Amino acid sequence: MALYARRIGTPLGEMALALDESDALIALEFCNSRSAADAVASVAERDEAVTWDDTRGGAVVAQLDEYFRGRNPRGENIAALFGDLEPIRPEYRDRDARLAVMDAQGIDGCFMFPTLGVGMEEALADDPEAAVAAFHAFNRWLEDDWGYAYKGRIFGAPMIPLVDVDAAVAELDVVLAKDARIVCIKSGPAVTRDGRVSPGDPRFDPFWARVDEAGVTVGIHSGDAGYNRYVDDWEQVGAFRAFAYSPLRIVLSGSRAPYETMAALVCQGVFDRFPRVRVASIEAGADWVPDLLKKLKKVHGQSPMGFSSDPVATFREHVWVAPFYEDDLAELKDLIGLDHLLFGSDWPHAEGLAEPRAFADDLRRNGFDEDEIRVVMRDNGRVLTERLR
Repeated sequence: MALYARRIGTPLGEMALALDESDALIALEFCNSRSAADAVASVAERDEAVTWDDTRGGAVVAQLDEYFRGRNPRGENIAALFGDLEPIRPEYRDRDARLAVMDAQGIDGCFMFPTLGVGMEEALADDPEAAVAAFHAFNRWLEDDWGYAYKGRIFGAPMIPLVDVDAAVAELDVVLAKDARIVCIKSGPAVTRDGRVSPGDPRFDPFWARVDEAGVTVGIHSGDAGYNRYVDDWEQVGAFRAFAYSPLRIVLSGSRAPYETMAALVCQGVFDRFPRVRVASIEAGADWVPDLLKKLKKVHGQSPMGFSSDPVATFREHVWVAPFYEDDLAELKDLIGLDHLLFGSDWPHAEGLAEPRAFADDLRRNGFDEDEIRVVMRDNGRVLTERLR
């Protein structure tokens, strides 16, 4: 299975209501192979793909592979590392062409998440009506062009903004009626007419109740969670700029949104009130998981009366995590369990893996056996395509 794409892709603010074939998607996949060696990961997609120009050991690798493993020996800036853009390929725009590529890669199915969409709630924070309209239009385009469950292999993830809970439930009903298997919400507090509100707040119970009833998976994809306003207290850099680099900003903001979002869902009792809810953390890595579970354990020990159940056990039951390939995969398996660990390559992004199967090598280096590799790279993703009965 492939369940993450590392980067949002193109600059935000260009989607608005012009939702045509140039809109970017990020795809997350699982494989159909019988052998663990052929199990495959996520395919990421945007409206401009990046070429690969580095070769090691006879295998083509992504230009940013070393960078994301914490190594940049030549000291190149991020724009240089990304390299040149390539022409758009048919499989980036056409679902049948994509299926042909998936066949060649040994991929059985994929989830496709919005790229620009995970930033548009923040871009439309001052206009909730426009946000509701924009995402409704996006979801219609997504269903038309890619499908919510096309041939049982491509699972488009409609974006549900929580700016208005009634509108969110109505939109959820629309996409469920068209067989959506996974829906996407942004990380961080929801932007509402009354200000920013935790997605775990009881006001959103009608949304979570409908998710619980339908048995559909909720993906929380990294994006613009509105956290720049916090980092601006330390360093003001102004509006978003592609390839702008600030070490402080990266250190302060990298894992805060997934940590706090999952903490809110657990501590505010969403999974206790709605025990069938399943949440997958997408493109947020896993380095935040150890600290969160350590804190949950301590707080539970200090104030058990504040919880309806053990929060660490709750997290392990209800949350799936898609790590980056450079994360400590063995530690993550020990923390959340093998069956909640998702796999992704971020193909064809430059920061991903040129050959999705290469993620299996990282699993092997972390001590996973072949049966465990099959579970991570195929079985866990397949489970999330199925609605709970």
